[in-house]
Amino acid sequence: MKYILYILVLLFLSFTSAQEKTYTETEIEISELVDGSLIIPETGNKKDLVIIIAGSGPTNRNGNQNFLKSNNLKKLAESLAENDIASFRYDKRIVKQIKTGEVDVKSMRFEDFVSDAKDVITYFKVKNEFSNIYIIGHSQGSLVGLLALDNNVTGFISIAGAGQDIGDVIIDQINNTARQFLGDTKKVVAILKTGQTTNKFPPELAAIFNIETQPFMISWMAYNPSTIIGESKTPTLIINGTKDLQVSVEEAKLLAKANPKAELKIIENMNHVLFTIEGDRLENSKSYGESFRKINTELMDSIVNFIKKK
Repeated sequence: MKYILYILVLLFLSFTSAQEKTYTETEIEISELVDGSLIIPETGNKKDLVIIIAGSGPTNRNGNQNFLKSNNLKKLAESLAENDIASFRYDKRIVKQIKTGEVDVKSMRFEDFVSDAKDVITYFKVKNEFSNIYIIGHSQGSLVGLLALDNNVTGFISIAGAGQDIGDVIIDQINNTARQFLGDTKKVVAILKTGQTTNKFPPELAAIFNIETQPFMISWMAYNPSTIIGESKTPTLIINGTKDLQVSVEEAKLLAKANPKAELKIIENMNHVLFTIEGDRLENSKSYGESFRKINTELMDSIVNFIKKK
């Protein structure tokens, strides 16, 4: 009996030890609209800081929105800590606006997100607690990060970032998923690219081209990621997964072609939310709400190697 109790105690201690955090986490307010979490490895290492910028929609610091909870950005930050790298991830401004009931979609512009990212960079540069600052931009956050780059940033990592402007990305997505609306989509995108709004689109496309969000889409379409990354002098790593349902590998290749000095990493079976998918599209889609999944290990190896060698 004593032996059994002894084994149970060992198992309990082993389990609790495995659950212990390898980092400290602190809440930081950058501005009125931007709050985030700073993670410092348990070693206290403050050599490298990674600022994580989330993708499109009302995405919070953990990578979640609405009913989609993958915790992918939280997992990314925790995995960085396990590799002795600090990180800061933050809620997009619209998250706080939703909480306070002060969302103004009509006046929102893409530049607002870029301004927030620059504020985060400035905050940590002024603090001067870290030797190197890196940016990881996921999906829409890739373009936001590119536009926010300055001399204070040591390296840039694009994950699932588009190589075309968002208008052309939407055309490609409609061509792949709802080809019957391809002609209408091309017409709307062409109008938006002139800086004008339009209400001439099928009801089925209202979720994409809602008249209230069109000014934001216009401001987003004004930027071509390939042009911007081609002008960047910041050391860059471009990553995309072969199971990404939203951003194809071809987008990553466009970015890499525009910046030949950048490293390109294509990860087999990684999807848009950074999980490994062995099955079909159904498994892939369901994974967006499956926070129990582990982040792709090849992704982490690529990021850590990129940072450690700088």
